[in-house]
Amino acid sequence: MPIAHNYLRTTVRPAHIVANYKLLCGFGGHVLAVVKADAYGHGLIETAGALAEAGCDAFAIGSVAEGAALRDAGSKAAIVSLLGPVLTEDDLLALEKDVIPFVHDFGQLERLAAVAARRGKKAKVSLKFDTGMARLGFTEADVPRLLSRLSGLPSIEPVMVSSHLATADDPTAFDYVSSQGARFARICQALRHGGLTFEASLCNSAGILAHAADYGFEARRAGIALYGVNPFQGTDREHLGQGLLPAMETVTRIVSVHDLPRGASISYGRTFIAERDMRVAIVAAGYADAYSRGLSNKGFLCLSGRRVPILGRVCMQLTAVDVSGLEPAPGDVIHLLGGEGPGAVTADELALWWETIPYEVFCLFGLNQREYL
Repeated sequence: MPIAHNYLRTTVRPAHIVANYKLLCGFGGHVLAVVKADAYGHGLIETAGALAEAGCDAFAIGSVAEGAALRDAGSKAAIVSLLGPVLTEDDLLALEKDVIPFVHDFGQLERLAAVAARRGKKAKVSLKFDTGMARLGFTEADVPRLLSRLSGLPSIEPVMVSSHLATADDPTAFDYVSSQGARFARICQALRHGGLTFEASLCNSAGILAHAADYGFEARRAGIALYGVNPFQGTDREHLGQGLLPAMETVTRIVSVHDLPRGASISYGRTFIAERDMRVAIVAAGYADAYSRGLSNKGFLCLSGRRVPILGRVCMQLTAVDVSGLEPAPGDVIHLLGGEGPGAVTADELALWWETIPYEVFCLFGLNQREYL
């Protein structure tokens, strides 16, 4: 349910997401669109619908329940659950809704196999391997035991084998990508030698852009780049993400405009004191609207194509900005993300001021009421 009763509006452009998907498909392989976490705040059903119309035939979501919601909305595509069956009730839900769960340990495998066998069904799964992320997954050493166990579980059908790159977006750590890629290649080779047939999937967005030639394998998972963020922004590989289009912007309204004389403070704690006479606007945005208090005294908004700095602390529903030299009025629109002209605020820049990453910006701004263009 979106944050209600505020003035923030997040606009999503599905056409830009589709354009980014097509750009990423140009690198080859079978591209799965990652629409987990409500499509990174862009809207699960709306985003998947637009991508399906553009020819996308496979989606990666988070929980099994999220996959079930996508299926219930009418999706005929393959749906992969990246979190897999966390709770016992997820096992049956995955079977009923034809969701392919990531399975990362023997306990999950046995549990899912038992549920599928009782119902006379085959459970399609993606076997998840840890090649260096150290979160979830079987290890390379588990392969012999895994093959042996799978031979006795006819209700389990591995259709994908996957792992996740830890440093694909860091040009200074590409050696680690090579290490993970080599380990994953050995795992896939051993599993195929053991009789399994599957799609292998290692690359995320940065992997698609920079590593597909060496470690693309058959399936690639397009995540943050799908929503217009270049994972190599600010590095010497920035050109690899050229052409990606931003798909989200967020606006709010100006509540009041008034003078702030030299020597006066504004907002809680008097953390900002004017060094000159200023004109300030109070805007309807704060941490209750998923606009971080961490932006206090260091973030910017975009007004009439110009960046206006935040003054003082971000409050629960109000934030002050310096609008000296501009002539805004109460009720005017002001951009928290996006905007026109040189003052437009990008997700990368906002994340930098916020001391986070664009993923969090999108997920949080997506909690506000959304509109689609």
